[in-house]
Amino acid sequence: MRVLTMIMAAAVPLAACASDDQRAAARAAAEAAAQLSADGQGYADGARFAGPARNCVPINDLRQSRVRSDRVIDWSGGSGRTYRTVLPQSCPTLGFEQRFAYQTSLTQLCAQDIITVLQGPSAQPGPACALAPFQPITPPPRAGLR
Repeated sequence: MRVLTMIMAAAVPLAACASDDQRAAARAAAEAAAQLSADGQGYADGARFAGPARNCVPINDLRQSRVRSDRVIDWSGGSGRTYRTVLPQSCPTLGFEQRFAYQTSLTQLCAQDIITVLQGPSAQPGPACALAPFQPITPPPRAGLR
């Protein structure tokens, strides 16, 4: 049995450089990423559903991840598709650490699989949390880009 271990990390902005207003706006945006929009066709941060949710996604279709909060991970796929996973429960320190690892013996990552938050500069294993289905989305527009 072959076990694949993958570490996903996102670029972490320097929080010390952000003002209190910027940090509050970032927290509000992260919370909106987990909430359904009023019309039920997407999320409150502007991301829109782009098809039915999938329980499993081929690992080779997951190129990059963006941890948005303790509950939300956006995945960029090699096929140009973006998926959003809203964890069933908050995963402590995931939003702060912005990185995690997973192991699987399959060629796909599934909703019942477990991620482990990597903590500190030495990437020590932290909390382990269950994934949820992968919802294909059209990402929200990026604020502040010109």
